[in-house]
Amino acid sequence: MSGQNNNKMIRIIYNWKVEPEKLEIFIETWKKTTNQIHEEVEGARGSFMLQNDKDATEIKTIARWDSLNHWKKFWQDSKPSQMRSMHDLGERVSVEIFREVGDFTR
Repeated sequence: MSGQNNNKMIRIIYNWKVEPEKLEIFIETWKKTTNQIHEEVEGARGSFMLQNDKDATEIKTIARWDSLNHWKKFWQDSKPSQMRSMHDLGERVSVEIFREVGDFTR
């Protein structure tokens, strides 16, 4: 069963902590980075960013991938140089992997 799950659409949730003075450049860097990954990396479907309403320094970026295998290949092959600048600006607190069951957003 786990092999089948490797071929299902997934969402990766990255939790970030970003110092207030770096927020603006972090957001701009993320925009460039996520678009570059979406355009250049097989299986990458793009991502969106959320900012905590009560603590603006708490950021979540949620990426969509065709499969867990695509995401793992991205990390193994590129040691994501594309994300290096984001790591220079913020602390990635955690990474969570979720299998997409349904999406009714429009």
